[in-house]
Amino acid sequence: MAISTSGLTKRYGTQKALDSVSLDLPKGQIVGLLGPNGAGKSTLMKILTGYLPASDGSATVCGLDCAKESIEVRKRVGYLPEHNPLYQDMYVTEFLHFVAELYGAPKEAVEQRIAEVGLTPERHKQIKQLSKGYRQRVGLAAALVHDPEVLILDEPTTGLDPNQLVEIRKLIRNVGANKTVLLSTHIMQEVEALCDRVIFIKKGQIVREDAIETFTKKGGENLEATFRKVTS
Repeated sequence: MAISTSGLTKRYGTQKALDSVSLDLPKGQIVGLLGPNGAGKSTLMKILTGYLPASDGSATVCGLDCAKESIEVRKRVGYLPEHNPLYQDMYVTEFLHFVAELYGAPKEAVEQRIAEVGLTPERHKQIKQLSKGYRQRVGLAAALVHDPEVLILDEPTTGLDPNQLVEIRKLIRNVGANKTVLLSTHIMQEVEALCDRVIFIKKGQIVREDAIETFTKKGGENLEATFRKVTS
């Protein structure tokens, strides 16, 4: 399994952000993680990236323990957090070379990612000069620069206009063709357009899992109605 958790729990004081979460995500799927604000989505993603320790249970990425082998896990994961952390005064190419050096990725990987995510026209600009859509592309290029096996995206299309939404969805679908992608979002159309599978989470617990065909096939369930039902 690309991602696996067993009894994964995270406490903040007396509050449980995650409560005995167990899941298995196979290689080569794009999986949507759906839940209301405060459901535990970002906490789960941060544990899988090695950013946060779990309180109980276990989590593995590509067979590596997220707690005991955190550095090795990070080498195999690309992460785009909800609030895309970019150095605004750096130039696009400069920033991506900086990230590549941190990962020990070859310089040619930067050129490959710039072309892949459509940054070529903006490559010589400072990041602060870019539109929100292009800044998301920079974040995605940074997450991909070391060619990770697993890609974790937390609300990657927040604040984008309809044209930018279409472009970023296409990018995620293209790069997800040979990777495992865990995608958190509140946008139902995004899940239907991108995902192979959907996981619903409420108050730190998984309340339902299903193949996306359950909701997209003719006569299938309505995804938004199901979301309201299982997370309300």
